[in-house]
Amino acid sequence: MSNISRERIIETAANLSNKAGLENLSLKMIAEELKIKSPSLYNHVSSLDDIKKQLMLYGWKQIETLTIEAAVGVTGYEALKNMCYAFYNKGIFTAMLWYNKYESIEKENATRKLFEMIFKVMKTVNISDENINHIIRTLRSFLEGFSLLVNNNAFGNPVSIKESFDLSLEIIINGIKTLEGTE
Repeated sequence: MSNISRERIIETAANLSNKAGLENLSLKMIAEELKIKSPSLYNHVSSLDDIKKQLMLYGWKQIETLTIEAAVGVTGYEALKNMCYAFYNKGIFTAMLWYNKYESIEKENATRKLFEMIFKVMKTVNISDENINHIIRTLRSFLEGFSLLVNNNAFGNPVSIKESFDLSLEIIINGIKTLEGTE
């Protein structure tokens, strides 16, 4: 029997979700990938819902790490833009959305650093705290919505998705710039 842990199960589930989609994820699929029998999973997780909740936390931690790394060495709008690109490129986003309904200290901790980092970046361009909170909601809506549509192949026309993302982000950043000096 291979070395199975809760962490390995979650990482395997994340990889499978990226390939097959969260809606197709099953305990059987995870067990087959790990080369174990499905009942063995219950030594480490309580259910498929438990795995999906852990995927949400895992995804937020992955995005937190990627976005913070993307902002290192740059400031202001360049940092914000880099963070948005890091966020957009994450694959297990559906799990993060689905289980965002869990309100807990664990969830709050999974997202706290990411939102604190965005807040700090926005403070460098002299925007009020209230407006920063609105900006965070706007960015979150844009990034989550765009990622959800991309992950579900919902853009059907031949226009480049990357070009659409670039233009949308440019429009948002230009809008944010109008709020400078509202401290």
